[in-house]
Amino acid sequence: MPVRSMRLDGERFELTTEDAGFPTLLRTVPKPPARLYGVGSPAALRAGLAVVGARRATPYGRSVAKRFAGMAAERGIVIVSGGARGCDAVAHEAALAAGCPTVAFLGGGCDQLYPAEHAGLFQRIVDGGGAVVSEQPWDFVPLPYTFRERNRLIAGLSRATLIVEAGLPSGTFSTADEALAAGREVWVVPGAITSENSRGANRLLYQGAQPIVDEESFADALFSAYGCLKQEDAVAEAGGDADVTPPPSPERVLLEALRAEPLGMEALRNLAQAQRPSGDALTWLMVWLATAQRDGLIAQYPDGRYGPRLRAETGRRR
Repeated sequence: MPVRSMRLDGERFELTTEDAGFPTLLRTVPKPPARLYGVGSPAALRAGLAVVGARRATPYGRSVAKRFAGMAAERGIVIVSGGARGCDAVAHEAALAAGCPTVAFLGGGCDQLYPAEHAGLFQRIVDGGGAVVSEQPWDFVPLPYTFRERNRLIAGLSRATLIVEAGLPSGTFSTADEALAAGREVWVVPGAITSENSRGANRLLYQGAQPIVDEESFADALFSAYGCLKQEDAVAEAGGDADVTPPPSPERVLLEALRAEPLGMEALRNLAQAQRPSGDALTWLMVWLATAQRDGLIAQYPDGRYGPRLRAETGRRR
């Protein structure tokens, strides 16, 4: 197993479960890590989205990983993965391209980089405000069992794990197992039933995982899992320091605006355009309004404006 002994440039940190900055979500995983060793920003260790897939990824798997990791990163959601070849690396790269922090959990120590050819990627993760992290001491050489162990950390730091491609058996499939053991959501992109790389993914769907079949279904899943994150929760998960709170997502900006006062379509359109200046703001707004109404977060009033769903209205609907 070739590794590269080297020191990444950047802040080095060690966190124990006794430290205030220790990630809240990792306290609740089976067998919480006693200590985390990392290079980069400890603030990146907040609730993210795990994106994992096959190391020998097909063009389909790589494109899906890039598309969905990028969509999540554009909403300010930290992308968590294992820095491996294939889908993992593509997910990290998509987050970096979106200007969002990403976290790579290693099987060995942070001074024993694996795979060695990803040393440049790991440095860019650190330089981009993310972190390269391990529960193993700095110079610990990775062993086969430590990769399975680190999968519980990838799943544990995430509200949901997105499987974009997985065979049977595979480390990706084990990450889904770890997510379920930690009480996290598992989302799966289906693949061709004739593809060996999709046997594990399709098996997870058969067992009841949430299917992600297109960008709309993925956006709905993101809104459900991340769109209602309270400001105080984000601060707590970042270690209690308000200065490291990530910027609110466009969905949250709209929701908070409507909670403050009812707004008509013109005001909402202007707000949406400010949040998504480079995309189709109106289409995105209409999808968001429909989803938020479906989930009972907002309502359309008789005068056409939108605002928070009234308690009286909720009580009338049985």
